[in-house]
Amino acid sequence: MKRPYETVAKAFTVSALEAELGIDPKAGMNACIECCDRHDQGALALHWEGRDGASADYSFGQLKALSAKFANFLVAQGVKPGDRISGLLPRTPELLITILGTWRAGAVYQPLFTAFGPKAIEHRVASAQSRLVVTDATNRGKLDEVKDCPPVVTITDDLRAGDFDFKAALAGQSAEFTPVLRGADDAFLMMFTSGTTGLPKGVPVPLKAILSFIVYMRDAVGLRPDDKFWNIADPGWAYGLYYAVTGPLAMGHATTFYDGSFTVESTYGLIKKLGITNLAGSPTAYRLLIAAGPQAAAAVKGQLRAVSSAGEPLNPEVIRWFAEHLAAPIHDHYGQTELGMVVNNHHELEHPIRLGSAGLAMLGYRVCVLDEANRELPPGQPGILAVDRSKSPLFWFPGYLNQETPSFVGHYYRTGDTVELNDDGSISFVGRSDDIITSAGYRIGPFDVESALIEHAAVVEAAVVGKPDPERTEIVKAFVVLAKGYEPTPQLAEELQQFVRRRLSTHAYPREVEFVTDLPKTPSGKVQRFILRNQEVAKASAA
Repeated sequence: MKRPYETVAKAFTVSALEAELGIDPKAGMNACIECCDRHDQGALALHWEGRDGASADYSFGQLKALSAKFANFLVAQGVKPGDRISGLLPRTPELLITILGTWRAGAVYQPLFTAFGPKAIEHRVASAQSRLVVTDATNRGKLDEVKDCPPVVTITDDLRAGDFDFKAALAGQSAEFTPVLRGADDAFLMMFTSGTTGLPKGVPVPLKAILSFIVYMRDAVGLRPDDKFWNIADPGWAYGLYYAVTGPLAMGHATTFYDGSFTVESTYGLIKKLGITNLAGSPTAYRLLIAAGPQAAAAVKGQLRAVSSAGEPLNPEVIRWFAEHLAAPIHDHYGQTELGMVVNNHHELEHPIRLGSAGLAMLGYRVCVLDEANRELPPGQPGILAVDRSKSPLFWFPGYLNQETPSFVGHYYRTGDTVELNDDGSISFVGRSDDIITSAGYRIGPFDVESALIEHAAVVEAAVVGKPDPERTEIVKAFVVLAKGYEPTPQLAEELQQFVRRRLSTHAYPREVEFVTDLPKTPSGKVQRFILRNQEVAKASAA
């Protein structure tokens, strides 16, 4: 039975949440205790599927012993509480052992996405002042080009001179290690922003954030004890590390790792094979599932009880397609690396679901919409989404590592995303503030135009930007990836323009359509509109 949102929101207190979970931050915390030790040691904690068909299961008890071995190894190398350990690993059991062992020692885990090149790795490792990097044979070569690279622990049968052997390091250690307690404000993760608008900034994540992660998993993802859960996001990024690792394990629930590339076949195949009932991921992945058509989805139709989407706004067409062809409710959720998730259409709370809306504030948060003078706006007026820190007891972001945090304005945290508040208290996404298009005096959000475009059968993906124009300031330009069987013709471009014009307005339709084979994205799958926008600015300057 779903709980009414309004009722539970009014009754919510952090002290009641702590009592319910049996967590006392004032007594000290350790993320390995919260995500491993305090749960049934015989219960399943990790199901791993390899790309070659191999698989393995690990209980909480097994991970406790293995994490103790890794923690003992770290201490033997002089690692102290608060030190940073970087992980450049795919989704394997060794990744989870590294994370939990780092936490057990009171150290801070810093993720490195395996698609990163040497410069991206170097920036993060240097900024975090990492003491060790744990990697595998596939990624080891990248570290050769990392200036002042710290000592390396490698999972390999062909060990480099000077590297530590992961298996040998664990084999020589005790399976007993008392977790090091830290303060609730001490970091257990060192994240970095995706870098879409500049160099990635360090984000220390304090232990108290685990409470927020649990609330998201419980209320928004709607994770139930009998669910088979899979978050397909990579733990090299926030959504994967927060909610494929920390969140489910903190609830005592098993998580799923798939050590392989995302494909439609592998995704549907694992959902079927493992009996997945609760799925989380990004709109990019979901749009690829849609592009494969209803026939590919038929084998798992009706199996998924809840599907969650995060990373960028969820287009309404995706919601309708999932309902029709997968018989699955897919809900949009909003968050940032700096916040975790804060605005959600909650699977486990009863409230109206507005198509195209990111939902309502998560329990423990108050969100609002601000104008340029930081005054709160009423419904129907676009402005910047903000979190009212003075009335958000679960807000945990302490500010960026070793630099100012301009998004802190008084008691507000300004997200930089343009939204509108609806009459029912829900939030509708308009776009990043720097993505907003100004055309002939109109302010146009790219999200609505993109959503309209992908409703057309010919369109798999779309990105919309403002192109400089001497008469209108900017015009709306769409970059479109076509579905199989469609040819990029002037006739199709005209058809798409009129398709959007009928659905939106005469000022918001794309006056130019460019067909492309793919869109520029961050490694975590977010469309980088600024690259397309900068291309158009450069072309206009050169004309």
